[in-house]
Amino acid sequence: MARKGNRVQVILECTEHKTTGLPGTSRYITTKNKKNTPDRMEFKKYNPILKKVTVHKEIK
Repeated sequence: MARKGNRVQVILECTEHKTTGLPGTSRYITTKNKKNTPDRMEFKKYNPILKKVTVHKEIK
């Protein structure tokens, strides 16, 4: 059975966390429509390790 629609699951990873050198990572899972949003997504999300809102970008 074929999947309907263009929605795919993507992972958002914190960009600031890599530069701090702290262990662990902040990631969120969400879905997007590949047809409407072909570029990589970027959101401001809460990072519980850094305890602040940071930019999270889509990773492959």
